[in-house]
Amino acid sequence: MNIALIAHDKKKESMINFTIAYKGTLAKYNLMATGTTGKLIQDATGLNVKRFRSGPLGGDQQIGAEIAVNNVDLVIFLRDPLTAQPHEPDILALLRLCDVYKIPVATNVATAEILLRAMERGEFQWREFVQKYED
Repeated sequence: MNIALIAHDKKKESMINFTIAYKGTLAKYNLMATGTTGKLIQDATGLNVKRFRSGPLGGDQQIGAEIAVNNVDLVIFLRDPLTAQPHEPDILALLRLCDVYKIPVATNVATAEILLRAMERGEFQWREFVQKYED
């Protein structure tokens, strides 16, 4: 299972707190993140995180490319809905790819918790579900 972690600047503290709280669960999976977010997660938790570029410097697009080649199973993208982002087209492209490839995406901590708790219980096997109904 490959999980992508992304957080806008005003949401980085929430992402750190989230990854600390769910460190035990996240440690079971392959993690990837945009640059600064990934470094903060690694420093705070000791988790191994594959880091891409910062979001505005192409990191969102790099994670989008991973989605397009079926290397991402879940995206946790803590977005700041109250601040304009200079790379908004990249963000929308990444979210669009999640929709196209049926990748669950959480854009806030509440949804991220629901998805991770479902995974912990073994109740969240969307890959098998999607494959079954697409065949």
